Amino acid sequence: MKDCKCKSCKCNELTNEQVIQQMEDQAKPFIQESYSSDTVLRHFDKSAPDHLYKWHADDEDRFVESLNENDWQFQFDNELPQSIEPGKIIHIPKGLIHRLIKGTSELSISIKS
Repeated sequence: MKDCKCKSCKCNELTNEQVIQQMEDQAKPFIQESYSSDTVLRHFDKSAPDHLYKWHADDEDRFVESLNENDWQFQFDNELPQSIEPGKIIHIPKGLIHRLIKGTSELSISIKS
């Protein structure tokens, strides 16, 4: 743990037990509402803990678009983070590992599957 160079999660300041608790935390950092049969809206809270923004893969293809100006980022595994500005659509293929990187503003996105 002491060798970690991470600046966002402060994992070098946590005990092993705290790290395990964060890894097992299944809370969602967003509120979701259905928009249509194939689209949901998610509203992310800027005050949600960083550890909730986990690397993951989805069970189906998705198309994500920001609904508001924000300073959040999106990242595919082994790629540099990219901005999520309104009007930009990010295609996430089924099974591809990715994550959101929390910003300082609120974030609302539409997810079409």
